[in-house]
Amino acid sequence: MLGKNKSTSSSEDARTNVNTIIGEGAVFDGNLSAPDTIRIDGIINGNCSCEKKLILGSAGQIKGNIYAQDLVISGKVDGDISATGKLELLSTGKINGNIIAKSLVIDENASFDGRCTMAVSLPDHSSNVVTDEKKDDKSDKKEKYKSEN
Repeated sequence: MLGKNKSTSSSEDARTNVNTIIGEGAVFDGNLSAPDTIRIDGIINGNCSCEKKLILGSAGQIKGNIYAQDLVISGKVDGDISATGKLELLSTGKINGNIIAKSLVIDENASFDGRCTMAVSLPDHSSNVVTDEKKDDKSDKKEKYKSEN
């Protein structure tokens, strides 16, 4: 039986191989992007994007939007969350924002204030970004419409 437990725990470790760590007490101002799993025990003031799993420890805080495949939240989030996979909100976790996720698990005593949308696939967030070029296109169309009518 001991051999079975070792293989199970080693396979779990392989799935959660953390490549980036923001330690407790660290403060990061700006947007953070990681291609692999990231663990945050400090404070992030900006958006976080992770192609794999994002783990927010109980001392961790994120003040910004989060985009990730899977998330485990034990700390505090002030912002919207988009997860293409599973979002786990543990008992010490607090989310103040909207959630879009394929799968959602909320433990007892966790705090969630916002709306939740369960989606098989996420919308393209790049279309939500309004650039000056898009603004100019919209104003040009309004001017063209006014001159035609």
